[in-house]
Amino acid sequence: MQFGIFSIADITPDPHTGQVSTEHERLEAVVEYAVQAEQVGLDVFALGEHHNPPFVTSSPTTTLGYIAGRTSDIILSTATTLITTNDPVKIAEDYAMLQHLAGGRVDLTMGRGNTGPVYPWFGQDIRQGLPLAIENYELLHRLWHEDVVEWEGKFRTALQQFTSTPRPLDGVAPFVWHGSIRSPQIAEQAAYYGDGFFHNNIFWPISHTKQMVELYRRRYEHYGHGSADQAIVGLGGQFFARPNSQDAVNEFRPYFDNAPVYGHGPSLEDFTAQTPLTVGSPQQVIDRYMTMREHVGDYQRQMFLIDHAGLPRKTVLEQIEILGTEIVPVLRRELDALRPAHVPDGPTHAARVAARDAALAAEGAPAYSDAYRFGTGDNWTGLTVEGGQRAQEQSLARARRTESRLAQAPAGRGDK
Repeated sequence: MQFGIFSIADITPDPHTGQVSTEHERLEAVVEYAVQAEQVGLDVFALGEHHNPPFVTSSPTTTLGYIAGRTSDIILSTATTLITTNDPVKIAEDYAMLQHLAGGRVDLTMGRGNTGPVYPWFGQDIRQGLPLAIENYELLHRLWHEDVVEWEGKFRTALQQFTSTPRPLDGVAPFVWHGSIRSPQIAEQAAYYGDGFFHNNIFWPISHTKQMVELYRRRYEHYGHGSADQAIVGLGGQFFARPNSQDAVNEFRPYFDNAPVYGHGPSLEDFTAQTPLTVGSPQQVIDRYMTMREHVGDYQRQMFLIDHAGLPRKTVLEQIEILGTEIVPVLRRELDALRPAHVPDGPTHAARVAARDAALAAEGAPAYSDAYRFGTGDNWTGLTVEGGQRAQEQSLARARRTESRLAQAPAGRGDK
C-alpha cells in the first residue's frame, strides 16, 4: 500500500503569532516537505492546483519538476489537475515531459476543482463542468495511447494527424486517478477507463465515502477490468499527532478554530467524530486509519493533508517525521498483511511496464520498442496518407478493444 502527503500550499496566518508566509517562503516549504517525505520513507507527494489567493499552486508541473530533481524515489502526483479548464493537449505534453524527467515517478489526479470562478478565468462555463471533464479526458486518454490522433469535439478545435510529444515514457502513460467527492459521473468515468478513483473525503463522513467507492467498484467490474475488489482506490485524510493525545488536541485546536477551510464551524470534537481528521497520539491515528478498509475494502493509496491552517514549517516537518517513522510502518505492515493476493498494490511505473510487457509476450506480440517512429504524424503541415492510415488503424483497434471488454463484462450489471 502507498502512503503519502499532499499540499494545496495555502497561505494562512499563524493564529499564535499572526505571522504570514510570503509566497516564496511557502513554495520553499512545499519543496522541503516533499524532500522530507521521501527521507522518512513515504511513497507519494502530491500538489494541488489553484489559481487564486491564498494558494500558490498554479503550476504543479513546474514545482514537481523541481522536486523531481531533489528526490530519487518518491512518486510525484497532483491533488488535483484541473481537467475542465486546462487544455488536454497541454496536460498530455506537460505530464509526459515530467514523467520522462522524473524517471517514471509521476501520476496525476484529474478533478474539476472547488473554485467556481476558475472556469471563466480560463474561458469556460461552469455549467459545462461535467461534460468538459468527460470530453477532455477522452481526448487526453487518446493523446497518450495513440501515436496519431484525429479529434473533433464540442469544447476545443479539432485535431488532424496530431502527435503529442514527448510520448509517454516506455510507452506507458502516467497512471490517472479520477478525483471526486460527490459526483457519481466521475466514479463512472474512472471505472470505464479502468483508472483509479480517489475520494478526498477530508470533509465528509465515511458513510458517503463508502457509497462512492462502492459505486466505482461495481462499475469497474461491469466494464471488465477485474473484480470489484481489484479496483484501484485512494483516500484522503488528515491528522495531527503528539506523543500525548491531550497535548496534540491543545496544540492543534487554535489552528483548527481559525483555519479558513473549517474554522468557526463545527467544534474540533464534532469534526473529528464525523470526518477522518484524527488529533491525538500516533497510536490513535493508526487505530483510526486501520478501520478505513472496513468501509471501503482493501485500497491502494492513503494520502494525508498536514501542512495547512497556518501550521509553522517546523511543526509540519515534525508531523511528517511522526507519519513516516511511527504511523506508516505500522499501517503498511498491518494493511498489506490483510490484503488478499489477488488485490493489486498501489500503481507504479515499473509495475505497469512489466504488466504491459507480460501481456505482449502472452499474446505473442512483438516487444515494445521506444525507437522514434513519428514520421506518420505531421503536426506542421497536416494530413499525410501514411498518417491517415495509421490514425485509422489505431481508431479501429481502440474500438475493437472497447467492444471486447464490454462483451466480456458480467451480465446484468448495468446499474449506475
